[in-house]
Amino acid sequence: MNETNSNEWRNKMHARNGRELKNGDKVVQLSTSGDAKVLHLGVLFDAVPGNDYCNGSIAAIQNPVNMACLCDCLHLDDVAAMLKEKGLDKRPAGK
Repeated sequence: MNETNSNEWRNKMHARNGRELKNGDKVVQLSTSGDAKVLHLGVLFDAVPGNDYCNGSIAAIQNPVNMACLCDCLHLDDVAAMLKEKGLDKRPAGK
């Protein structure tokens, strides 16, 4: 990565899979322990480019009770297994 690309990377915010994030995006926060458990689901806000660690907040968007169509649900352990298969169960190293 050349210096220009490195600066562009630092001036943006990135999810665990490298996708650029912006305030207002809907996000899922995974645990840091490597078990790919979902900790929070919501809208990202107050995040500042240049730091992908301990940056911003998540506003919950989920209703306390929702109708469940089981044919549209996945068990959380299965989601964690899919994340692990893609190598997204581990937190990236600091930059």
